[in-house]
Amino acid sequence: MLHSEKSILRLKGYKVFTQPYQLNIVGVRNKSIVPNIFSDEIHVFYKTTPLKWEYHIFKATTDPGTFWLENPMNPQGTAVLEQGQYADAYQIGMHRDEYEALVQVKPMTVLRDYQRNAYIDFLNGTKETGLFGIDIHRAKAQGTTLYVDEYSAGCQVFQNAGDFSVFMDMCYRHRDLYGNIFTYTLIDYRAMRRAVFRRTLYASAAVSLGALAWYEFS
Repeated sequence: MLHSEKSILRLKGYKVFTQPYQLNIVGVRNKSIVPNIFSDEIHVFYKTTPLKWEYHIFKATTDPGTFWLENPMNPQGTAVLEQGQYADAYQIGMHRDEYEALVQVKPMTVLRDYQRNAYIDFLNGTKETGLFGIDIHRAKAQGTTLYVDEYSAGCQVFQNAGDFSVFMDMCYRHRDLYGNIFTYTLIDYRAMRRAVFRRTLYASAAVSLGALAWYEFS
């Protein structure tokens, strides 16, 4: 898995950090379209020696919960983070003045889903770039949370409180070595699948048009 994620980052021209204990934080939006569950992952990997990588995978959501999809805070719709690498976009700070997490400090791009139903519409809506409070935090303070519900209005949210505590310990070590700044990368396998579908559709349409032209002029 490490080789796969690193390869994807490098293929897309994204930066891979290779200094000891300098974190690569990668959200993986999986192919599942079932709403309101923690079906995604946050991957954290870093080098401990020049030749050894340490790798962690945590269950999470990169999508907002159905509560906010149906009841958006913004009249333009609920924010869904766009895939990409957001360099130096986070630092350790207070999430909603409640507990320390990674908080957004630089602009990021979101899709505004305005449908007001339980399913995210990636094909419509408008893109917007700015500071939206797209934090990386946990759900419940203890244990594992079953459903996303109100825990994400666009944030990247850990399902398990213990996993989040492990993650923050890694962040504190990174901060002590490299300063209070973090890069986050979101890989969207659903977007990749949509891109493949579009290419297949366009190719099929081109073949059909070519066949029609041959028939008409033959």
